[in-house]
Amino acid sequence: MSCELCDVVGGQLLWQNERLRVVYVDEPGYIGYCRVIWQTHVAEMTDLDEASRAHCMATVFAVEALLRELIKPDKINLASLGNFTPHVHWHVIARFCDDAHFPQSIWGVRQRQAIARNAANLPQLLVKGLAARLPG
Repeated sequence: MSCELCDVVGGQLLWQNERLRVVYVDEPGYIGYCRVIWQTHVAEMTDLDEASRAHCMATVFAVEALLRELIKPDKINLASLGNFTPHVHWHVIARFCDDAHFPQSIWGVRQRQAIARNAANLPQLLVKGLAARLPG
């Protein structure tokens, strides 16, 4: 069976090591949308050993903290669904009160037109910040 996250990077690569990668998702209206993706095909967090789960979540938290520092969102959403792609990955999504879906999830009912925000150099800032926060 083919797995999208085994077959493709899943976004603009920001950081990786042998266990996982962090990518930037170019989603219009949602600057600061990142994914933390486990490198090997694993369907559930409990399929990982305790140290791997801790490493995964430490990476999710590092991405969250960096997004909060760089773009100061109103809220950060963390989501691990896997219904369509049963491969361990976390969505780390910076949210603003005036984004198109707030207070719904970004997969919910649109509430308003999207507000354009400048994210031109955000991926480069994320690369630099993650390199400083996460071991190689």
